[in-house]
Amino acid sequence: MAANVDFAVESLNRQFFLDYPSEAVKELELFDPKMSGKLLSRLPITLVSNILELLSPDAVAPIFSCMSDSAIRALLKEANPNFIVNLLGKFEEEEKARFLSLVDLSIQNDFKTMMSYREDSAGSLMDTRSHVFREDMNVKQCLRRLRQLKYKPTRTLFLVNKHNKLVSRLEMQDLALAEPMQELKQLAQNLKAFVTPTDPREEVVSKMEEFKLSSLPVLDLNGGLAGVVRYDALVKAVEESASVDIQTMFGVSKDERALSKPMFAVRKRLPWLEINLLTAFLAASVVGLFEETIAKFTALAVLLPVVAGQSGNTGAQALAVTMRGLALKEISVRQWKAVVFKEMWVGFLNGIAVALTTAIGVYFWSHSVGLAMVIGISMVISMVLAGLAGASVPIVLTRLGQDPATASSIVLTTVTDVAGFFSFLGIATLLAHLL
Repeated sequence: MAANVDFAVESLNRQFFLDYPSEAVKELELFDPKMSGKLLSRLPITLVSNILELLSPDAVAPIFSCMSDSAIRALLKEANPNFIVNLLGKFEEEEKARFLSLVDLSIQNDFKTMMSYREDSAGSLMDTRSHVFREDMNVKQCLRRLRQLKYKPTRTLFLVNKHNKLVSRLEMQDLALAEPMQELKQLAQNLKAFVTPTDPREEVVSKMEEFKLSSLPVLDLNGGLAGVVRYDALVKAVEESASVDIQTMFGVSKDERALSKPMFAVRKRLPWLEINLLTAFLAASVVGLFEETIAKFTALAVLLPVVAGQSGNTGAQALAVTMRGLALKEISVRQWKAVVFKEMWVGFLNGIAVALTTAIGVYFWSHSVGLAMVIGISMVISMVLAGLAGASVPIVLTRLGQDPATASSIVLTTVTDVAGFFSFLGIATLLAHLL
């Protein structure tokens, strides 16, 4: 008799879910997750999959975790993979691993691949422990839900429609000042901006700056909320990336740490030091071309580092500004002419100012008008060329599909040294009769 009753109840439940899915979902969200999970575990898996996709993203995770292992295994095999990926993102790593252990290794690897995002993408930056609220909820219901949440939103709530598509956002201060029976959609604001998991970090930075957001929603392929990129997480990622760029600019591997083993550091650094040695010989060969001029006028050897140093500093300034512009998408490769000419013009104006100061100092030191004229002219030329190199090197590397942070510094140092040495010693040779 009891078996017949159970069969009748199960049949009625199945028919209710088939005929009235929206009403069934609302009832499930009011039940205890354990009861809902037990109930769904006894239904056909295709029906369960449809019901789970209709549930609120906040309700589906606890219900899913309370289902039987056999039901979870069947869902992982047969449900929409994108839905499962988004669902698994709601769990801690330990729980996620337990669910995946229920299926074959090939299926596990497929899900792990889908859940992995390219470094510096929105997907790698987002927090999947985000919550959404239905837009037809009232304020009283929303506040009750908020008190029950383990991870509470700080400033912004995200609202979804009956199809679980993200439609708007609601600020906490507006919620706090509202009447208890007001619906959330009456208080909500339009969605200012969003990104997808594959969008690059630069896109995230651009939209958060443009719209002055503290959190940016990340939408999945179905328009649902996959996660949220928070401002503090973004700042941390940018800081880490900046430290990596500093290392790679000077030929240090991004994998090396302060306490890495010495031999590991040697393997990573030595190739770049050898390359730098070759470029140093190139610069030295330029000096060798003017050996006779230096032998006649030894003061040139004393002043040579002054020109090279100013040229290097000018190039480094242009390089830093250009790389920042490329990283934050303030400029694109197509704007290379404007960037290069701007840096050359800056180099020219700064060069004139520095050249006057240098020429005056050299004149009082050497009492030679010719030597002051030589270093003044060469200073302007070398700083213009340094501005050109500092702007063009990262743009060219980006155009070639290379990371501009990897080799820009070494290439720039070579160019500025050669330009500084050649301009100074070349002009000194041409104006030797004035020295």
